[in-house]
Amino acid sequence: MNILRLTLALAAVVLSLDAHAIDSYRFLHVTIETPWMIFLGLLVVILFPFILTAVLHWHFAIKKKEAGNDESV
Repeated sequence: MNILRLTLALAAVVLSLDAHAIDSYRFLHVTIETPWMIFLGLLVVILFPFILTAVLHWHFAIKKKEAGNDESV
């Protein structure tokens, strides 16, 4: 029973340390570069579907062109 109490007490101490870190600047250090990193990350996320669509369109257009040339020969 003492091991269970010790484990619960240790877990409470460890979890409470994280809770205190959320309210302090130690948890997330924000600099002037942070908004730029967020902007660049979101830019990649937003532009990725457009780039993927263009690449797939180009790939299948070439495939369709090659298939059309094979049938006409």
